[in-house]
Amino acid sequence: MSIPVMDGITSEMITTDRITTRVLFSGAENGEPVIFVHGNVSTATFWEETMLALPDGFRGIAYDQRGYGDAELDKKIDATRGMGDLSDDLKALMDKLDYKQAHLIGHSAGGSVLWRFVMDNPAMCKTVTMVNPGSPFGFGGTKGLHGEPLSEDFAGSGGGTVNPTFPPMLQAGEMGDAQGTPRWTMNTFYFKPGFQSPREDILVQSMNATHVGAQDYPGDSLSSANFPMVAAGNFGMVNALSPRHLQSIEGLYTIDPKPAILWVRGAEDQIVSDASMFDMANLGKLGFVPGYPGEDSHPPQPMVSQTRDVLTKYASTGGLFREVVIDDAGHTPYLEKPDEFNQVFHAFIS
Repeated sequence: MSIPVMDGITSEMITTDRITTRVLFSGAENGEPVIFVHGNVSTATFWEETMLALPDGFRGIAYDQRGYGDAELDKKIDATRGMGDLSDDLKALMDKLDYKQAHLIGHSAGGSVLWRFVMDNPAMCKTVTMVNPGSPFGFGGTKGLHGEPLSEDFAGSGGGTVNPTFPPMLQAGEMGDAQGTPRWTMNTFYFKPGFQSPREDILVQSMNATHVGAQDYPGDSLSSANFPMVAAGNFGMVNALSPRHLQSIEGLYTIDPKPAILWVRGAEDQIVSDASMFDMANLGKLGFVPGYPGEDSHPPQPMVSQTRDVLTKYASTGGLFREVVIDDAGHTPYLEKPDEFNQVFHAFIS
């Protein structure tokens, strides 16, 4: 696979003690490192504009996570470790590049990786920026501010919740714009509809570089007696995001040191939301998934409110955080509203 890169971006294949993958770089080699962690169904490619916009004195580094892009095909995500494999991969890359500390920024599922990385390696985090991150309690299967399970097996989370028509399109390299295609999904849900990236074709190509299969995307799944009759399996990012497997967020409150956290989100995000269009409980409430048992037992997961509650507790235990909401933007505000995003981001890391 060869995804073109923008002028000013260099690409290398780097081997750590865990994985070989593609790593993109911007800025002077001796610059202060800023490491970018991409989300689900994307690659490091999504970060290129933001890397190039970094102020002088910073070195941008973005890498293809395990299961995506040019990462080794035979290296799978062990979802039973939650974000453990992906956190360990990030540490291995920092060790390989001889970075004892870096500014870290994660988008969506990349933010979920950073929840774990901050707990695993707090001293390696100079600052942490979360962009529309996944809830600290995972994706699907919980309710309430504290992530109470909807059922004992966290049904409604994991690989079985992915539309089964979508992974084959990724695998086939579908570049069309019909409903349900990767391009349509990006323009409808990654972005607030109406925004169109100048690099649209390359971003879709990047999405299509997702590794597809029962041990990759969407991963395996288990049948369940509970709505919506599927629960998380044991492989791949979507299963790793299940609350069935995630490490407890309670460790965040006792880490030392506590890096400052910037939380930036688009106001009109449809993916990570208190009414997510990818949450089976919310889709059931809207009538799109049969057998919905009702809002009393299965309310939509309050993903944004869960994050705010966790960060508020983080602040009460000695941490610092700031929430910034970017209007007229969806799930990817750093591409949709780059001037507004970069003004906040640059001030934070500077």
